Amino acid sequence: MPLSNTSTTYGSVAKTFHWLTALLILAMFPLGLLASDLAHDVRGGSASPDDSALQLAATLFSMHKTIGVALFFVALARIAWAIGQPKPALLNGDKPAEAWLAETVHWLLYGSLVAVPLSGWVHHAASSGFAPIWWPLGQSLPLVPKDERLADITGTLHYLLQWVLLAAIALHVAGALKHHLLDGDATLRRMLPGQNPALPTERQPGHVLPLLTALALWGAVLGGAGWLGWFTPRDHAADIAVQGAPLDAVESEWQVEDGSLQITVVQMGSEVTGSFADWTASIDYSDSADANGRHGSVDVTISIPSLTLGSVTSEALGADYFNAEAFPTARFNADLLSTDDGKLARGTLTIRDQSVPVEMPFSLDIQGDSATAQGGLSVDRRAFGIGGESTGSLAASVEITFDLTARRAAP
Repeated sequence: MPLSNTSTTYGSVAKTFHWLTALLILAMFPLGLLASDLAHDVRGGSASPDDSALQLAATLFSMHKTIGVALFFVALARIAWAIGQPKPALLNGDKPAEAWLAETVHWLLYGSLVAVPLSGWVHHAASSGFAPIWWPLGQSLPLVPKDERLADITGTLHYLLQWVLLAAIALHVAGALKHHLLDGDATLRRMLPGQNPALPTERQPGHVLPLLTALALWGAVLGGAGWLGWFTPRDHAADIAVQGAPLDAVESEWQVEDGSLQITVVQMGSEVTGSFADWTASIDYSDSADANGRHGSVDVTISIPSLTLGSVTSEALGADYFNAEAFPTARFNADLLSTDDGKLARGTLTIRDQSVPVEMPFSLDIQGDSATAQGGLSVDRRAFGIGGESTGSLAASVEITFDLTARRAAP
């Protein structure tokens, strides 16, 4: 069997692309549906964080995403090959309506085979958390920021375009069966292994009208979704069941003017970083230390409901994790010390109803009445009763980091 196409039959390369694409689609869609159902059960509270359903859902999503990326590259390679090949003409080109529909479906298939996995990949790159892609190119894409609005748009596009792809596949399969079973021609056979040439009809459809039809169908789907408000920006805060009251300001020798407080967890082997939007710090610090190397103290209060942690924010605030409804604040009390290795905050971190002694190295630069400080530490979430004992899907270690600028209060 020749590698290249002829005017009457497809070559082995085109056939391989065709059936490889079909195989990837047959694997990708069921995996996505199963993963979505399991994730819904987990997020709905019917599965605990120790339940194997969480890890299974993430694994299925990773498989779905990885196959989708593979499909994207296979589709590009298939299109590149097709551009340089003669296309076997239709065997029913003398039936204008059928020929127009067949060419329209082919445009929908080729376009959707690129747009569906690409929109899913961009959605993944713009999101953070839950189920990495098993692909050497990594989890990010050039020019795609971590942005909830972009993730919402591309997630909606992915959902809509998948149904266009499914409809096109259904029409494509129905047409192939109609040719094989009712018409008895070689339309289906010439895509099977071996040489199955068939003489096309002299009359053939043009490409412009089917392309315009396909574009109109895509436009109708996306336009209809837009009219229904599917692309309206979501209020992500409304998705979170617990909304905490803002923390009251505190008196402090050093007033924090700007800063960030972040946590990084490892979920299914991938890092997910989040931050707390509302926290206060009462800082008492003197340049001179006492006999024990103590410069002062710090008392930090953190609003747990102010956490954003990518796509898993709602789960992180739930009863099995931070339990923000029952424990809306965390607290860090520490002495600020000078040691042979540098500055150290030694004290107690309280999350939920558990207090754990911790030590946090930090750097400090004081210029007049202005100071900058950075530091961090690792804690074991299990010591605070967060997320259960299992480490199958969520690693035990959590990184906590801060970066702040403070100004000495006026006497």
